[in-house]
Formats: sequence, structure tokens, C-alpha cells
Amino acid sequence: MSTEQSWDVIVIGAGAAGLFCAIEAAKRGRKTLVLDNGKRIGRKILMSGGGRCNFTNIYTSPANFLSQNKHFCKSALSRYTQWDFIALVQQYQIPYHEKTLGQLFCDDSAKDIVEMLQQECDKAGVKIALQQDISAVAFADGHYQLQTNGISRTCASLVIASGGLSLPNLGATAFGFQLAEQFGLNVLPIRAGLVPLTWQPDDKALYEEISGVALPVTAEANGTLFPEDMLFTHRGLSGPAILQISSFWLPGDAVTVNLSPQQNVAEFLAEMQQKHPDQELKTALTRLLPKRLVEKLLEQNLFTNQPLKALNPKSRERIADLLHQFVFKPNGTEGYRTAEVTLGGVDTNELSSKTMEAKNQPGLYFIGEVVDVTGWLGGYNFQWAWSSGWVAGQYC
Repeated sequence: MSTEQSWDVIVIGAGAAGLFCAIEAAKRGRKTLVLDNGKRIGRKILMSGGGRCNFTNIYTSPANFLSQNKHFCKSALSRYTQWDFIALVQQYQIPYHEKTLGQLFCDDSAKDIVEMLQQECDKAGVKIALQQDISAVAFADGHYQLQTNGISRTCASLVIASGGLSLPNLGATAFGFQLAEQFGLNVLPIRAGLVPLTWQPDDKALYEEISGVALPVTAEANGTLFPEDMLFTHRGLSGPAILQISSFWLPGDAVTVNLSPQQNVAEFLAEMQQKHPDQELKTALTRLLPKRLVEKLLEQNLFTNQPLKALNPKSRERIADLLHQFVFKPNGTEGYRTAEVTLGGVDTNELSSKTMEAKNQPGLYFIGEVVDVTGWLGGYNFQWAWSSGWVAGQYC
């Protein structure tokens, strides 16, 4: 192998966005290489969705994304839509199903999606080099020069699809953010998103005993509300409702959880009081909430166990308020180790929404999670990867 290699396009990162971009660039006749620090392509795809890959969401719209510029994602999402990706999945006859709320998963395995991308790469002539450590990147005379494993590679277009810091055990690094800063692009503060929230020490002592208890709730922080399931864990609160709200929560904020979103507790207690006046409050509440949670709330003397006939309208309202507005002040998050995404990243004001190219650095593109566009839980981040990758692939 020569120690000098020349390419039209080099894509850094063999994940969803990087592979998709490389396929599109190569289809245009561009000599395209993908570099990755791992041993295999699509590592995050393979472990996502419990190994079944929640590859898109049928309800994808710009409203499902967080960014300092909420308009930036509109162009890419409208030019390569969820329906375009679904058509590709169908073309490969990959069986899939809708789980809840528009989330599409493979019936069999996430490997089906990775194999589809590998076949698309092979058809288009994309070359992939794995276990590559990039030691230096320079720009001169309209070309990028990369030093990797003793090989010097040059390219006209360099695409950064190296992801964020989430799931470091899958090889996540800060490479993309550092490279953006090297070329003078602004990088917005980053933090873990779609991540479990942790208990304060006192709450941990109280609630870790009911680890494993799950229930449907609505979780609210900073004016945003998500209805989904919540799970008590040894470390704190998790489950889809909490993962969603974690992207909107900021340190020091409280999270308000409605433990009984489907049923007005005050009305329920009044009704039960008429039907079963001698029934204990605890027994009545276990019709609404998991028994272990009811016992835990009673243990804290938040309200007293007594026959329903002993409750007056005021005490019914007080119990209702406690359950409809259970306030949780997280200590923090579990961090990047378990986070599904990284919030923040390369400032979208630095990029063209049409091409994903840096406005002040010709031939340099940023796509996927490294950019300050973060989707909700439920397949939206994969759709951003496909859409932003596809768009860059038309121009790089």
C-alpha cells in the first residue's frame, strides 16, 4: 500500500450519517473513503433499540428536534424524508414494525440495517478503512491532508460524521468538536441528552428499594411535557418519559411528574369514598399506582393511611396535588456513559442548511450528531443522520 493516497471525499465516521453520505457521494462518481476508529461499521446502529434499531419515526418533523436554530434542520428533513428511508428498507425487504408513537423497528435485528448500508457502499464503490487513528488534519491549496496510521491521505472534501460523546464504550470521542474548533467554527456547549436522571442522596436512600417499578406518567421541565412510561432505578429515574425530559432539563431545575395522568385523583377518591367508605386509602390508591410506590409515599408521611370515609374534600385535593405534581429535583444525569445523544455541538450558524458545508471553510462538512441538532427519543436522531448525510452527499 502506498503511503500517499488521494481521494475526492473522505468521511470520518462509519455510523449512520457517515455511511449514508459516503454512499450518496460515491453514486455521483466521487472517489470516496470512510475512516473509522472502530473494528466494525455501524456500532451505534447495532446496539440501538435493544439490538433492533429504531431506524426512523413516521411522524418526523422539525418540531421533534432541539437546536439553537430550530429552522436549520427543515431543509435536510424535507429533502430526504422518513418515507425515503422507509422505501429503501422496503427495497431490501427488511421486515419492520411500528412499536409506539410512530417508532419503526426491525423485526429481526439491527444487523439488517448495517448490512443494507454495507451493500449500498459496495454497489456505489465506497472504500472503508477501520481502526484508523487520525493524528493530524491540515488544509492547504484547497485540499485536506490527513495523517492516519502512517498513511498520508488527501481529499478535496472532508466530511465529519464522528458523532458526539455519548456511549464512549462504542468509541465516541470529541474529535469532531475539536476539528471544528481547529478550523475556527464555533462549537456550542455540549451535554448528555436522552439520559436517565439521578437521585439526590436522601432520595436515593428512600427510593432505591422500589427499583424496577414502572408506570405511565407525564414528565415536565422548563415548560416542556412528555407523556410516556417512567422507571424507578437504583440510581434515579429512567424510562422514555424521563429520557425525553432530560434533554430539556438543566442542572438545578426540578422535574414535575404527574403520577396519574389518565385519572383525576380527587374525583377518583370521591367516587371510591361513596362506593367503599370503609376501604383504606392505601388499597384505593393501588388501583391507580403500583403498590410498592403507594407504600413508599405513605412511608414518608406525605399522607396518612386511613379509611376513605375519613377524607374531607380538602384532604382529597391535597393527595391529588401530591400525585399529579410529584416534584423530583435530580442530582444530575448518568452522563455520556448511558446517554443516547449529545446535545449542542457545531453551531448551525457556521453551516449551510442546504449543503451542510462550513460557510467559511470550503470543502469541510459536518453531519449527524456532531451538529447542534438533537432529536427526541424514538428514531428521530437516525432520521437526522440519514437526512443530513444524504444532503451532504449531494454536494461534497
